[in-house]
Amino acid sequence: MEATIALRLPRDAASVPLIRQMLDGTLRSLGVEPQIRDDIELMLTEACANVVRHAAPSDEYTVSAAVHDHLCVIRVVDTGNGFDPRKIVDPEPGAEHGRGLQIMRALADDIRFANRRDNGAMVCLEKRLRYAPGSAGPHLMTK
Repeated sequence: MEATIALRLPRDAASVPLIRQMLDGTLRSLGVEPQIRDDIELMLTEACANVVRHAAPSDEYTVSAAVHDHLCVIRVVDTGNGFDPRKIVDPEPGAEHGRGLQIMRALADDIRFANRRDNGAMVCLEKRLRYAPGSAGPHLMTK
């Protein structure tokens, strides 16, 4: 079995807490351990915040999250101008902005970036899941 959420959202800061809360609620109901949920919440927040800040001229973006077995795969796709992650310079120590990619790379078990042919970018984040003892997640997700 696989649990999937997919939303098309306006490129607006108010959309970030909405998708974050929806995914956290799903992971919580499956019994995913709090530290893993926190990591996923922060990765998702950074990916969505980057779209909101940088994906001009896009007016919307899509977030999909799938849980299968012990893996959560999140895709954040925009219709902006795309970017080259290799050209992003790490921020200076003490900088207030510019740490999103560093945070995502530090927390994700795997991260991939792709520019789409007709503009836009995709960030794919993967995180291995750990479940609380006795939770429903492992039983439901491995069928």
